Formats: sequence, C-alpha cells, structure tokens
Amino acid sequence: MANEISRHILSFVLVLLLLSETVSFDWKKPCKSFVLYQHNIAYDSDNTDNATSATILNPLGLGNFLFGKFVIFDNPVTMDQNYLSKPVARAQGFIFYNKKSNFNIWVACTLVFNSTQHKGTFTIMDANPIREPTRDLSIVGGTGDFFMTRGIATFKSDLIQGSKYFRLKMDINLYECY
Repeated sequence: MANEISRHILSFVLVLLLLSETVSFDWKKPCKSFVLYQHNIAYDSDNTDNATSATILNPLGLGNFLFGKFVIFDNPVTMDQNYLSKPVARAQGFIFYNKKSNFNIWVACTLVFNSTQHKGTFTIMDANPIREPTRDLSIVGGTGDFFMTRGIATFKSDLIQGSKYFRLKMDINLYECY
C-alpha cells in the first residue's frame, strides 16, 4: 500500500515538473518585439474617401471630457512614421470616453496582419489615459503567427494634427509566443 502511494506521488510530481517546463516563460524578456505606427484620419463630413475613423455617438452636456463619445476605426498600421508607407496591418476596433473627471478612453482593437512578414491577429484591450506621455495596454490573445499571445503594447501619441489626424507609436512586446 505504501509503495503504491509513493508511486502515485512520484508520478504526480513528475507530471508537475513536465508541465512547469512547458508553460514557463520569462516575463522580463519578450519573445517578440517590434514598433508599429497607427495612422488615424477622423471623419468630418468632407473627407469620406480618406477617413479611417468615425464618431458614432457623441452625447452633449455630459461634462467637459467627452464622456460617452464612441468612435470606431479601421486604421492603417505601418512599420515607419510615413502614412504613405505600405501598411503591414490594420487596427480595427473602437474607443469610448469613459471618465467624467478627465480625458480617459477605453480601447478594444485587433491588429490584423496580412503581409509577407506576419499573418494573423492580436487583440489589444485596456484603459488608455490619453493625457499620459506613454500608456501600457494589454495584448490579450491572437491568431496565426500570434496564436494565443500575451503581451504589452506601449502607446505614445507620436503626432497630433488638430482633430483630423494623429499618429500613434505602438511599442509591441510579446511575452507568450507559440
């Protein structure tokens, strides 16, 4: 009886050791890192052909911080700062302003890659306090080359031209790569 219990305990410990080796990863060192630039052109009734985002809800009278505003987007993503460069992905999703006391938005978007370098998607979902110089947002999963990935996207507003155009620098660090 004691011999059988010892065998079960040993088997259990071996299974735990095998599982710990297969799912462990180093949170301090990303398995993939790259920098991307997202380009946004806001729709304003005279740029239908070029617009990549549109406000679909903009309630009035809810404070000074655009609380309740809801924007959808399908933005080109490039490897450099040039809007005219060939896109390597599209950022498709939405944002909404979710705070009445200061400017803060919540982001949900998927980067859809279809290039020679990468195929697949990954999803970014998190709060984005846009007044901060840099913001860390969660990468919560993906498909294709980014299957089940996890990581951090550090956003920095790289260029703002009034209310019509902005460029967002995205420093991507993936910590789970399969």
